[in-house]
Amino acid sequence: QLVESGGGLVQPGGSLRLSCATSGFTLDDYAIGWFRQAPGKEREGVSCISPRGGVTNFADSVKRRFLLSKDAGDNTVVLQMNSLTPEDTAIYYCATVKTSDQYWCTIREYDYNYWGQGTQVTVSS
Repeated sequence: QLVESGGGLVQPGGSLRLSCATSGFTLDDYAIGWFRQAPGKEREGVSCISPRGGVTNFADSVKRRFLLSKDAGDNTVVLQMNSLTPEDTAIYYCATVKTSDQYWCTIREYDYNYWGQGTQVTVSS
């Protein structure tokens, strides 16, 4: 099970911290991805983290603004979003896929087979 939290309304230039709480599996065997879908647009990959080794990938649109980390003790993955703009407004989803490659992750959504329900992020003044 995946449960996202931390969304809300924030002003441009602000920050939000999204959490993806996982249960029923160990993060050591799964890659975790974050995706978002803005109104009227297709869902797009934002970031991902490998099972181990801390390999992360980011979409060009969020590089140097977003950070992704894992708290294995809490089975939680945290997406720290900084310098937010109205273009970051979307529903944010986390997803997971089991992999034997401890250093692999992807932001291609069709690689993932378990999804959370999403959390709304709105960036507006």
